[in-house]
This record gives sequence, structure tokens and C-alpha cells, in this order.
Amino acid sequence: MDDLDRRIIAALQANARESTTKLAVKLGVARTTVHQRIARMEERGVISGYSVVLREPVDGPRVQVIVLLEVQQKETSRIVKRLEGYPEVKLCLSINGEYDLLLSAEAPRIEDLDVLVDELGALPGVQRTNTSVVFGRRIDRE
Repeated sequence: MDDLDRRIIAALQANARESTTKLAVKLGVARTTVHQRIARMEERGVISGYSVVLREPVDGPRVQVIVLLEVQQKETSRIVKRLEGYPEVKLCLSINGEYDLLLSAEAPRIEDLDVLVDELGALPGVQRTNTSVVFGRRIDRE
């Protein structure tokens, strides 16, 4: 998956009934490009339904990480907007202290999250990151 695939998935997760024409306008690409990308992701099993159900790994649970980001204040809004394009990012909180944003991200494999964290660290305005792997949930009220 590349950046455009991630942005398409994020847009479909926000509204799975959005037409390809409207998606294309929102994403700034041709309608046929959006249509072909969605068809390819359906064929590969990345999208397994029209409600945008992402394929779960057959061999076990998903890996979760907590990523802390220190960002340049003036870039915060742009960075948060960019984070919306990553379907792996499930939660983004503004926090005080040494870091500015706390992210929770999930993927089928730790290698996928390694790539994600590298990409996040390379975003303009991100000064540094700190990542922790979640071993388990002790209390989960959601």
C-alpha cells in the first residue's frame, strides 16, 4: 500500500458510501484512478467489504504501539491532517509535556509498524519520536 491507498482507505472509513467521483475530488486524483485502486485493494483482499472492513491477520492478533511525537507547534495542524491518512493510526491525542502528540497504532505485523514509525519520523515538522510496543491490555473500558 502506498500513500494514496492509505488516503483512499481513510476516506472510505469516514464514509464508505462516498462515490468514487467525490473521493477523487477530495483526494485530488482522477476518478478512474480511485476506481482502479479500490478494485485492486478488493482483489488483493485488503478491502473485504463495502463497509471497508480491513482484513484481519489469520495467524493472530494485531500488534499495537504507542508513538509519542514532538512536533513544531506551527506544523501541528498539518501533521494531524496527514496522520488522518494512515489507517494504522487509531487514536491521536494532544498532550502536554516533553511530547505534543500521543498516537495509538495497530497493524498485523511489527514490521508494518516499523515502516509506519519511520514514515512518521520523516514528516516535515516532526522533531522526534518515542515508540513503545503494547504487550497487553490490563484495563480496557471501550
